[in-house]
Amino acid sequence: MSAVEGGLVHRAMAGVGRLCVRRPWWVIAGWVTLTALVVTLVAVFGAPTEDDVSLPGSDAQAGRDLLSTHFSSATNASGQLILTVHDGRIDAAAYQAAIAETIARIGNLPHVTAVLPPSAQARSLSEDGTIGYLTITFDLHSRKVTPAMSEAVVSAAEPVRAASMRTVPAGVLAQAGFSTGASELVGVGVAVLVLLVAFGGLVAAGLPLVTALVTVACGLGLVGLAGHAVSMPGVAATLGTMIGLGVGIDYALFLVTRYRTLLAGGQEPSSAVVATVASSGSAVVFAGGTVMVALAGLAISGIPIITTLGWTAGLVVVIAVLVANTVLPAVLALLGHRVNALPIRRRARRAGTRQSGWARLADRVTARPVRSALVAGGLLVLLTVPVVSLGIGQTDAGDRAVGAPGREGYDLLSAGFGPGVNGPVTVAAELVPPASGPQDPRLAELTARLAEVPGVARVAPPRMADGGEVASIRVEPTTGPSDPATVDTVDRLRSVRVSGVDARVTGQTAVRAALADRMADRMPYVIAVVVILAALLIMFAFRSPVLAIKAAVMNLLSVGVAYGVLAAVFTWGWGVTLIGLDGPVPVESYVPMLLFALLFGLSMDYEVFLLTGVQESWRATGDNRAAVRTGLASTARVITSAALIMMCVFASFMLHDNPIIKMFGLGMTVAVAVDATIIRGILVPALMALLGRANWWTPRWLGGRKTSPSRPTDEPTPDPAEPMVHAPR
Repeated sequence: MSAVEGGLVHRAMAGVGRLCVRRPWWVIAGWVTLTALVVTLVAVFGAPTEDDVSLPGSDAQAGRDLLSTHFSSATNASGQLILTVHDGRIDAAAYQAAIAETIARIGNLPHVTAVLPPSAQARSLSEDGTIGYLTITFDLHSRKVTPAMSEAVVSAAEPVRAASMRTVPAGVLAQAGFSTGASELVGVGVAVLVLLVAFGGLVAAGLPLVTALVTVACGLGLVGLAGHAVSMPGVAATLGTMIGLGVGIDYALFLVTRYRTLLAGGQEPSSAVVATVASSGSAVVFAGGTVMVALAGLAISGIPIITTLGWTAGLVVVIAVLVANTVLPAVLALLGHRVNALPIRRRARRAGTRQSGWARLADRVTARPVRSALVAGGLLVLLTVPVVSLGIGQTDAGDRAVGAPGREGYDLLSAGFGPGVNGPVTVAAELVPPASGPQDPRLAELTARLAEVPGVARVAPPRMADGGEVASIRVEPTTGPSDPATVDTVDRLRSVRVSGVDARVTGQTAVRAALADRMADRMPYVIAVVVILAALLIMFAFRSPVLAIKAAVMNLLSVGVAYGVLAAVFTWGWGVTLIGLDGPVPVESYVPMLLFALLFGLSMDYEVFLLTGVQESWRATGDNRAAVRTGLASTARVITSAALIMMCVFASFMLHDNPIIKMFGLGMTVAVAVDATIIRGILVPALMALLGRANWWTPRWLGGRKTSPSRPTDEPTPDPAEPMVHAPR
């Protein structure tokens, strides 16, 4: 017997179901209290984020650490407030009074330590004088600079606006974050329509939304609070929202479907709740477990941003599993038969499984499994082909849609000072022995040689730390941060050597370039660990090594298709304007690795639910092909409904102006669509029909004794009139 159908997990989940039936109000009150507490703490203390990437063990990180040790302000945040004029020059006498008053006002704001005016000498004033910027330095780390602080700086610049100058925030002042309010509303709105059609009633359709909202509120709140203790990327909240809404709705959908099926079969509400949690709840535990295991595999990457995004997404999945198996059963226990209340349409007479479209597809697939497998597999391989052209790199504000926060400032700085001003690199020079002063000939030689490197636009004079041991030199490339040529420039800068100077190239541009290399090195190990761990979990759940290996291969195909579509859209530019971008952009270096873990885990969700239905029929009939047909027919519709909801949620995030969010949204939408249709609807049933009794072989070390239930596998068995797992009606 599988761990999903019976065993320790099944018994434990039955106990959870009985607790929810006996104490529904206690369960609900506990979650309401926890949710209110988390939301209140976030409202009071905030949810800081930081998109500053660190990479322990890299030369770029060593340079950053060196500067942090010797320059007390090295980690302080700074941003720019860009000033533009149509006529005249910013440094004209007519504007000086307004600029001076603005500097005084900004300087009086909390946490502002310095405000530098536009200056040709400091290269903060363009040659024609129409574009300049104020440099505002804070006594805080960048993740502590809140939107309210940025708004205060912009508001304090009213004197220059009154003098007919435009102001545009840039740098840390223009951090748009990853707010996805509009995307969430669109995704949830479409999900509501799908749920209403699937369930045909307001009450049943509303339950998955309740669990999803509780999941998102608690999960994102905890992630936000964690930002006070660790460096939290802004994208973590967006991924948490995507995952929380998707799995929160899907897990509840499966449980509500099973509960309504049991009620329709004549069970009492209390026993139906216990049976629902014991059966579908166990499947949800294993489904969520596969996602968490896949995300846990990211820890071996040794890359902080990947590890953080992995455990934050996993935390949201944990909350989703807990909410689905506690809050939902408690509410169902209180509702009883009223779960079918407030119908929006007359419930149609139940049709037999044989007459459904999925049943007919199951018949065709299992009748011609070789042809079905070849056609489906060939299509998947074709969709995967573009992956060989996938362009990995780093994005910047210039890759955002026109009009997006940060894009205007990026364009103005590029126009006034060249694209390299948006992605300068810093050379941390350690001098042995220490320099006697800023005129040390070694620094002069290093500065001159850096300026001669192809791809360098300008080199600022060195800044010397106290003691003369370390100097900091700012270098501006001729190309922008996301341009591959900038990476080549960074590599050439690293090759510059001066006797008595240990120079390290650092800064965000250099760190992200090193990050791409680290990702490429670690990707094979992450893939291997995630595949093995997820396959072991499936093998434990269904006691079948064959099913585990097949599931792993199917999920790899799903991920491959997602990568192929990302390459076609973001590298080749096919349809990229349709999702709001100007043209092709590089795929952020950490997206493929994180996307792999997410998609591999989510794909296993549908595998678990499909195999649960097939295994139930197998144990009831002993006929493999009949079990595959019945399992597909009984689960395909509910899986497709769940996948459609998840696709709507993920696709809505492509409305975000940040290219990284669009990448996750598109990749996950395509993967779920392909996984729930071509893979689970055609390829998996075809392969299971071909494998026959091998599907259910259980080795002795897994507790196996025989390959089939008591009924012989060659005994002809008609398809049951009703599916084992009813689709929502």
